[in-house]
Amino acid sequence: MDSVDTFLESYGRYAIEFVSFLGTSTHRLFFLFILTSLGTAYVLYRRRKSADSFIDFLFPKSVWSNPAAWLDVRYFFFHGLIGHFFLFGVGTAAYVIGILIGTGFADYAGIGNVSPYSPIVTYLLAGIALLLVTLVNDFMAFYIHYLQHKIPLLWQFHKVHHSGEVMHPLSNYREHPIDNLAYKLIISLITGITWGLILLVLGFTPNSLNIIGLSVFALSFNLAAYHLRHSHIWLKWPGIWSKIFASPAHHHVHHSRHPDHLDKNFAFIFPFWDVLFGCYHMPEDDRDVEFGIVEDSSELNSCVNFYVIPFRDAYRLVKKTSKTKVAAIDAEA
Repeated sequence: MDSVDTFLESYGRYAIEFVSFLGTSTHRLFFLFILTSLGTAYVLYRRRKSADSFIDFLFPKSVWSNPAAWLDVRYFFFHGLIGHFFLFGVGTAAYVIGILIGTGFADYAGIGNVSPYSPIVTYLLAGIALLLVTLVNDFMAFYIHYLQHKIPLLWQFHKVHHSGEVMHPLSNYREHPIDNLAYKLIISLITGITWGLILLVLGFTPNSLNIIGLSVFALSFNLAAYHLRHSHIWLKWPGIWSKIFASPAHHHVHHSRHPDHLDKNFAFIFPFWDVLFGCYHMPEDDRDVEFGIVEDSSELNSCVNFYVIPFRDAYRLVKKTSKTKVAAIDAEA
């Protein structure tokens, strides 16, 4: 009985935290990030005059008449209150383990904040450490994302995120728990190892340069019209900036099923990963952008199916692959 009470108490705390997302600065749906996206959208509306009113520009019938838009709303709460709860703490645990590995299992908690260097050098080192951790974190996110598209077994789970034929900010949360688990475990572990190595080399804990609980890079990314990334509103940064800092248009192309856009633009913050790997693509406009996946996604039509169908398809893929290998071995014999 005590275990049930403990579970319910833990879930209650988690649920309260989840529904408080508008006031949580570390959540993508923090009110400030929504406001900056709304402000950017209003500027674009005034420039383009492509709708009768700002409300029509924000909520076009072409998006909200599609059942996928409302499915994303339902799934946001379904997945947030169920799947995410069971992943709660996974990232933190992996991060702590990573720090232990990075420091050689030393007493990292005993590494103090006192720097032996001057204030200017100390802040410079803190900035370098933050940049290094951000680059490692973003590269790992990019590479996991790349593998999710390139490895058929991983794609069975990741295709949930791409299956919507329309997008709005809550479409960002159309993700399978296996995807969430992969990101939380691998990125948190590698980030922890990187931070642990930094602590070991410096011998002190540098200032994390956080603002409202976020690093300056994460804050800038979330303030830069983040919620237009999953939306119908096209916004591309001018010139070379599109290859340096990810724009909403960069992610629109990634979600497009047009032949020229398939398996392009995997990066999250820094598109130069795409440039280096030869998978960067940025058209002048969104005339060819069409959201969705090439394969049949008609069964991905409910919250439960988002969870179940990928496991079924993954099983079928493994079974088919095994049969092919057996047949090849028999043919050689």
